[in-house]
Amino acid sequence: MREIFKKGNPYIWLTASALTVCLLMICGVIVLIMMNGFGIFWPRKIVKITLHNGTVALGEIVKKEPIPYQKDSYRTKIKIGNRDVYGSDFTWIANADMVSLHFPIDAVVFERREWGNLYGFLKGFRQGETIKPLQHDTITFLLAESRNLYKKIRYIEKKEIGNINYLMEKYRLELKRLMMFPPTEKIRKKMVALNAKIDGLEKAYQEKEILLNNLYKEAKEKEIVVLLADGQDKIVPVFQIVRVYAPNKMGFFSKLVFYLTKFWEFIWSEPREANTEGGIFPAIFGTVMMVIIMSIAVVPLGVLTAVYLKEYASDNMIARMVRISVSNLAGVPSIVFGIFGLGFFIYFIGGNVDKFFFPEALPAPTFGTGGILWASLTLALLTVPVVVVATEEALSSVPISLREGSYALGATKIETLWRVVIPQATPGILTGMILSMARASGEVAPLMITGVVKLAPSLPMDSHFPYIHLERKFMHLGFHIYDVGFQSPNVEAAIPMVYTTTLVLLITVLTLNLTAIVVRNKLKKWYSTRAI
Repeated sequence: MREIFKKGNPYIWLTASALTVCLLMICGVIVLIMMNGFGIFWPRKIVKITLHNGTVALGEIVKKEPIPYQKDSYRTKIKIGNRDVYGSDFTWIANADMVSLHFPIDAVVFERREWGNLYGFLKGFRQGETIKPLQHDTITFLLAESRNLYKKIRYIEKKEIGNINYLMEKYRLELKRLMMFPPTEKIRKKMVALNAKIDGLEKAYQEKEILLNNLYKEAKEKEIVVLLADGQDKIVPVFQIVRVYAPNKMGFFSKLVFYLTKFWEFIWSEPREANTEGGIFPAIFGTVMMVIIMSIAVVPLGVLTAVYLKEYASDNMIARMVRISVSNLAGVPSIVFGIFGLGFFIYFIGGNVDKFFFPEALPAPTFGTGGILWASLTLALLTVPVVVVATEEALSSVPISLREGSYALGATKIETLWRVVIPQATPGILTGMILSMARASGEVAPLMITGVVKLAPSLPMDSHFPYIHLERKFMHLGFHIYDVGFQSPNVEAAIPMVYTTTLVLLITVLTLNLTAIVVRNKLKKWYSTRAI
C-alpha cells in the first residue's frame, strides 16, 4: 500500500474525483437555476378551492409539501395575489380542509403596474354608476388605448419634463458660476440671458404639468369591475392594468407566445413593485457598461505592470516584493477594495474634481459621490493581479528566438516589444482580460459602497452631452439579486425574480466571455499565420 502511494496514482485519482464532484455540483446549480428561471413566465392554470368553512381561494398552485410533524398530511401553497385586498400574495391551505378543487374556465389574471397580480372574474366595464358587460374585443381595445396613454405620459415625464429639468439645472449652475466672477457688464448680460431662459423653461414646465394632470385625469376615468373569489367587487383602473389573460383557456401555442412576450419584456423593460416585477434592463445595461469601463482601465494598467516586471525590472529584492504584493492583492477581501475606492476615488479624487471643476454645484457633489466610474476603477484594482499574472505568463511563452531575430535585424528593445513580443502574447493577455471580466461581473460588495443603487432614476447614458455620464449611479445584476432576494418587502413574490435574474447574469457573463474568446482565437490565428 505504501508503494502505491509513493507512486502517486491514488493522488491522481483523488484529484480527478474531487474535480469531477466540483463540476457536477456546478452543473447541478446551473441546472437548478435554469429549471426555476426559464419556467417562471409560463402561464399557470388558475385553481378555485372551496374549504369546509365556506372560504373560497382563487390563484395559482405554487407547490405542495407535507405538513411538518403531521403524518400523511399535506398542504398546498397558493398564490392568491390581490395584495391590496388580502394583504399577502400567498397562503397555505391544508389538503384536508379542501372540499372542492377545480379550474374555472372564465378565471382571469390582471397583471397590474402596482400591487401585483389580481385574480378574479371579469364582471364588466364601469361607466358612471352602471356596470356594462365587457367583451374580449372591447377589453383589448381599452388596454391598447391605456398602453398608448401610459407611453405618452412616460414620454412627457422622462423626455420632455426630464429635458426641461436638465436644462434648468444646467442654467442654474451656470448662473451660480457667473456670480463668482466680478460683476462686469458682460457677466450681467449673460446672467440676464440665463434668467430669461430659466423663465421660459419654467413656463414650459407649467404647461407640461397641466398636460400631465389632464392625462392622469383621463386615465382614471375608465375602470373595470372584477368579481373576486369571496364575492366582493374590485374596481381596477384600466390605466393600472398591463395585460389581462385567462390561462385556463389558453392552448400550448398561445402560452408559448405569452411566454416569449413576457421574457422579452423582462429583458427590455424597467423594474416595478420594488424590483419584484417588471424588467431588469437598467441592471443589464449597468453591468455591461461597468465591465467595459473596467476592462478599458485594467488592461493597460495590468499589461504595463507585467511588461515592466518581465522585460525591464531586474531580478532583485524590489522586483520580487512587487510580484509578491501583486499576488497578495488577489487574496484581499473585495469589501476592502470597496472601502479603498470610497476613500481614494470618491472622497479624495472625486472631491478634488468637484472642488476645481464643479465649484458651482457644491455642496452637492458631482464626482465626489458614488458612480459607475469609481465602481469600475475599484473593480479594475481588484482584478489587476489576474491580468498581471496572465500577461507575465503570456510574455514568458514567447520564444526567445523571436526576440533575438528582431534584435539581429536592428530593432530596439521597445520596437521588439511593440512589434514582436506583445502581438504574440496578445491571446494570453486577452485570457487575463476574460478572467478579470468574469471576476468583476459577479462582484457586489465593492459596488455597494462605490455607486450601485436599488433603482437608478436614469441610465448612465442618454442624449445629453457628454452622452456617457460616468458620475451617475447605476444598477447591477448582482446587487439586484441581493436586493430582491434579501431586502425585498415581499420576499416570497421576489423568489422567482432571483432565479431569473441569476440566469440572466450567467448568460451576460457567458456572452461577454464568449465574445472575448472569439476575439482572442481570431487574433491567435492571425498572429500564428503572420509568423509563418
